[in-house]
Amino acid sequence: MILHDLISYEALRLIWWLLLGVLLIGFAIMDGFDLGAATLLPFVAKNDVERRVVINTIGPVWEGNQVWLILGGGAIFAAWPPLYAVSFSGFYLAMFTILFALILRPVGFKYRSKLEDPRWRKTWDWALFIGGAVPSLIFGVAVGNVLQGVPFHFNTDLRIFYDGTTLFELLNPFALLCGLVSVSMLVMHGAAWLSIKSEGPVADRAHAAGEVAALLTAALFILGGIYLWLGVDGYRVTSELNPAGPSNPLGKTAVMEPGVWFHNYATYPATMLAPLLGILGAVGGYVLLNKRRDITAILATSASIAGIIATVGLAMFPFILPSTVDPNSSLTVWDASSSHLTLFIMLVVTVIFIPIIIAYTAWVFRVMWGKVEEKDIREDRGHAY
Repeated sequence: MILHDLISYEALRLIWWLLLGVLLIGFAIMDGFDLGAATLLPFVAKNDVERRVVINTIGPVWEGNQVWLILGGGAIFAAWPPLYAVSFSGFYLAMFTILFALILRPVGFKYRSKLEDPRWRKTWDWALFIGGAVPSLIFGVAVGNVLQGVPFHFNTDLRIFYDGTTLFELLNPFALLCGLVSVSMLVMHGAAWLSIKSEGPVADRAHAAGEVAALLTAALFILGGIYLWLGVDGYRVTSELNPAGPSNPLGKTAVMEPGVWFHNYATYPATMLAPLLGILGAVGGYVLLNKRRDITAILATSASIAGIIATVGLAMFPFILPSTVDPNSSLTVWDASSSHLTLFIMLVVTVIFIPIIIAYTAWVFRVMWGKVEEKDIREDRGHAY
């Protein structure tokens, strides 16, 4: 028996769908507090020392957290090539905007405190804000467009054609609402991080901002669900799908119908735990931040993030990228994956390296645990930013 036959093709496709969700959640949790804290920078820090406090809470760890973004992009490229091709081509301008904003982060961290000129530092403070707020918004906008479907199709030779036009068509009302959910969610998470890592006025403002963001997250998430139910068509496969069949998106028929994205929740009631976790985690984050239970607050905000992202994946299953111009071209878990052998090799590599990544990340956070204090910033005791 060939080694990769130990796990069926159907099982490997499902495993990689789950792993993709785990990687996206890992990125949103680990890099999310960096993005959220950077978004809060101009609002929770009122002078140069306070801003340096905020920057030094995320400066030593943000690069390590970026590994989850790289893993997610790599997983999409290797496990779901058509998904990578459509999303990174169709969302090219959006991705370029995100990349530009993310590039501002390392430059801002390295150069912000090189000069003592207040105008120089203020400029980089706003650059760091852009590096946090813009990706937070556009990631959410992208999810909103995925839920609505993307204008692409395959021809008979399985060549992919993207039929969209400009970046601005992605900025539709539902997608912008999803973008606001993303921003409030990550600001909530970033505020929880700042409440752990800072003290004094910065921590007080972070608590206040986090409480507002937590309530907004719950409210906007619920509003997004109502909008999805009333105003966004979902997708349904009308032909038979072979979970172990060849990767051919045109081998099925699919249709757009109102309310379809809620069918999985009706069919499998246990999946309702995901949206409930998203809402209750945000409400719990509000309560715990209000009571200054900072460690449990960040656990609650992390749970909210996991629930919100899982809600999208569970609602869409088995779709991973629907097509608005030709529903039959929509990509699903069962017809858009790499080969059996590729998925197996990737799984082996993942089983080896993900625990290593988790272990060194845990070690880094353990070594760098503790609050960033203003007196250390003033005396510049080992702080690089």
